[in-house]
Amino acid sequence: MTLLTSAEEISDIAFGFMGSKALFAALHFGVFTHLSTGAKTAEEVADASGLPAERARTLLTALASLSLVSVDEGRFANSPAATAFLVKGAKYDFGDYLRLQVDRQMYGLLDQIEPALANRLPDDATGSYADWFSDPEQARVYSESQHAGSLGPARGLAKTVDLRKAKTLLDVGGGTGAFAITLCKANPNLSATVVDFPNVAALGRAYVADAGLSDRIAYVDGDALKTEWPMAQDAILMSYLFSGVPGESHEGLIARAFDTLTPGGHILLHDFIVEAERTGPKLAALWQLQHTAFTPTARSLDNEWLARAFADAGFEDVEVRPMIPGMTMLAVGRKPS
Repeated sequence: MTLLTSAEEISDIAFGFMGSKALFAALHFGVFTHLSTGAKTAEEVADASGLPAERARTLLTALASLSLVSVDEGRFANSPAATAFLVKGAKYDFGDYLRLQVDRQMYGLLDQIEPALANRLPDDATGSYADWFSDPEQARVYSESQHAGSLGPARGLAKTVDLRKAKTLLDVGGGTGAFAITLCKANPNLSATVVDFPNVAALGRAYVADAGLSDRIAYVDGDALKTEWPMAQDAILMSYLFSGVPGESHEGLIARAFDTLTPGGHILLHDFIVEAERTGPKLAALWQLQHTAFTPTARSLDNEWLARAFADAGFEDVEVRPMIPGMTMLAVGRKPS
């Protein structure tokens, strides 16, 4: 572990939010999409985005300092990462996830972090996903942006987990079905059931219909912690669920998954998980802290605790491995045959 040694390093952390807002502002004004057709001057970006020229130059300079764009003789161009991930319509575009969910929703909730840590959230604060998603508009913005952010990890999961023999998948807290849709497309014999809040399920059914999978993917409306799950599942997926529910519910969810699975079935848990020695990964640790702002009783989940909890529940062949590098991990376990 490398410790900080200078005020500059501390400043980089303290002022990191400025870089975040530069990225978000660029997404809101479509800067990366405008640059996708080639390098442009600040004046050309200003014309395309509707910004005053000098303010476009200030924003582009900030983006260049973050290596999100390059600059050569006054012409700005996307970095390879911006081209791949921040241009509207690109195959791996997750700009809407950053622009809508992270910026418009989660940044505001971070104002709650101090009272949440001190267990002094006011009664009218957002204290859980159930509170948050009771508002149809908040559920829509979150779910639609999360769908974009989940497609990449879903493709990765489809490539790394063998579900060819599975016929039934239960996606607990599966949102708009990004994982269920991707896994069903990759495994023609697989059918899925997604459990999520009613306002989210209504949106998910539309995504499933657009994918042409309404005959293979069904929804159960309700709170995943309280709603009855369909039994005899060959695989159970819980993606980003544990970071958004009270830590005291984790053992019960794992035990419930064990009871719901068929013999030989697999549990798949994808989430923000840190190393047991608690030095990171940095992004996973920061996401855990962010979730605490509106789920104060969430657990700081680490890989050793999770592997032990799977084994204690009766699962075999337990493995916890990186999923999104530096950010998430995937825990896998098999119910004995």
